[in-house]
Amino acid sequence: MGIHRAMDRAILEPLFADWPENLVRSTLDGCMGEAYVNDTHTAAQVVNADFSFLAGDTQCAEAQTLVAHVPEGFHADTFIIAAKEDAWYPLIEQQFGNRAARSERYAIRKDVHHFNPEKLRGFAQTLPEGIELLQMDGERYRLAQRIEWATDFVSQFADEADFLARGLGVMALRNGELLAGASSYVVFKGGIEVEIDTRKDMRRQGLATACGAMLVLLCLERGLYPSWDAANRDSVALAEKLGYVFDHPYPIYKVALKG
Repeated sequence: MGIHRAMDRAILEPLFADWPENLVRSTLDGCMGEAYVNDTHTAAQVVNADFSFLAGDTQCAEAQTLVAHVPEGFHADTFIIAAKEDAWYPLIEQQFGNRAARSERYAIRKDVHHFNPEKLRGFAQTLPEGIELLQMDGERYRLAQRIEWATDFVSQFADEADFLARGLGVMALRNGELLAGASSYVVFKGGIEVEIDTRKDMRRQGLATACGAMLVLLCLERGLYPSWDAANRDSVALAEKLGYVFDHPYPIYKVALKG
């Protein structure tokens, strides 16, 4: 008895059905991430980027093993765990104790019916003097790799070629200096999960709004859905400004893996 990597992602569909989480969808689609399942296919874990998603029978013999599982080669200091069923929460707390801090993320409704392209174009064109928006290419991929706060713009892609083939992003630059950006954190069939950030000293100047607006427009032009999942209330407010609709908060656990 144990868990193993799920090579046939179809066996996971019943476990994760009706959970509108596109990092899960990315893995089920075979785009990014890995999945693990117990021998009887009644409980499973999806690991994509820094996130672990749990679903299925919490009473099965392997449930605690799935909760504790950190894939070999996982390098982040923190694991963010979310669960489809509430019954996973006591198992997470039991496994990690005070290393697991419970908090909330904020789900944003998954639809395109509230975007206003004209308004988005206005946001994208409203920039401080001397700053320009440019779509990410190979040179800007490498620029993001070199800057600590910007690495998540590209970190989930295998390499530059992978990003150029599947990724999409926008950067706000001044004389070649990166100030803000919005990019595809992960990809799934038919869309991307949005990653957005601004250099600390350049915040509250409309750069995140401009970058986010341009990325949404690029996605809509390409028939891609720009999925947004908010880590905090500021992210919710920015999403709503761009035309997204807040759905509901949901619990997560941030687990310290090091230190």
